[in-house]
Parts: sequence; C-alpha cells; structure tokens
Amino acid sequence: MRHSVLTAVLASGLVAASAVHSNDALAAGARYGAGDIFTRFGVAKVTPKSDNGTLSNGAIDVDVQSDSAAAFTLGYRFTDKLGVELLAAQRFEHDIELNGVNQASTKHLPPTLTLQYYPLGGTEARVQPYAGLGVNYTTFSDEKVDGSTLELDDSWGAAGQVGVDLVIDDHWALNAAAWYLDIDTDAKVGGSDAGTVEIDPVVVMGGLSYRF
Repeated sequence: MRHSVLTAVLASGLVAASAVHSNDALAAGARYGAGDIFTRFGVAKVTPKSDNGTLSNGAIDVDVQSDSAAAFTLGYRFTDKLGVELLAAQRFEHDIELNGVNQASTKHLPPTLTLQYYPLGGTEARVQPYAGLGVNYTTFSDEKVDGSTLELDDSWGAAGQVGVDLVIDDHWALNAAAWYLDIDTDAKVGGSDAGTVEIDPVVVMGGLSYRF
C-alpha cells in the first residue's frame, strides 16, 4: 500500500511538471538555483527487481523482498541547473526467499551520490523537476540463512534518479523522487562461494524538501 501511494505521488508530480502551462510554472515564488543548500526527507521503499539470480550452480532461486524505512538527502546546487545530492537512510531489512520459501534475510545501507540537472533552475517556478546520474555504494550486514551462514559482499554500481519539488514557500516544498540502483552482490553460504545476487531495486521516496 505504501509503495502504491508513493508511486502515485511521484507520478502526479511529474505529470504536473510536464503539463503545467509556462505562465503557471513561472508564477511568483522563491528563486530556485545556484547556492541552494537543501535536505529532502520522508519514507522510502526499496523494491528489488524480480528474478534476483540463483545460488549453488542454479539449484536455488533467489527472491529478495521489499522494505520501507525513513530516508533523507543532503544536496547543493552549484549552478542554477546543476547540483549534487547524497541519499541516506535507516537500514533497510529484506527477507529473502530461497526456492519460494522465506529462509534468509539481510540489512543494507545504500548511500547514493548523484549529479543532478534542473531544467527550470534559476527561475521562480513552483514546479521544479530534476534528473540525476551517479554512483551507489551498498553495504550489507546481519545476513542470516536457515541452517548455515550467509555473507554478502558490498556493492558499487551506477544510479539514476528522477524527482520533482512542488514549492510551497521560500524554504519548504513537497517532494517525490525515485532512484534506480545497480546492486549486485557476491554471496557465500557456509563460507563457500555460492553465486551472485542481482538486487537492482527501484527506490521510491515521498516527503518534504527544505532549503536552508
């Protein structure tokens, strides 16, 4: 249910950004651009792709389940249209089904740094869409599996992002954003190499944005 609500928020914001008339988009508001320091915060849901690979030479199908947690970002716009943003969050905890049975779990943190482009940056537009590309680092902890031990290697991968701020006043805005993260991790079961788990999730976050 949370995922549906957050997806709807993101979709609504992006539709508003593309459909709003230019005179409405550029309606009076606070200038949005170079020098802005900001944070965004809310609830994020990590939804791994289906078919997360196999272990033990294809004998075990892996299915990593979704999880939600509080998340926030810190960012800076060094020109009107370009900025950087770092995503952070509470640890996400994922149940892992092996051959359709919930037998394992892991926690992870996915800090993600993106270089962002703001097409309406430098204006007083109330609707401020953005897109970004960058890098993700994911660290795993508290791995568990029934009857044995599980180890998941940390992961580096590419990241893509889309989002929108719906500006309320000089400081506050509603925010919705989504990231695609390339997360592949080598797994060991009982100390032996078992294969690669391809998580590759979409992260959807809805909440508020604050400019300092």
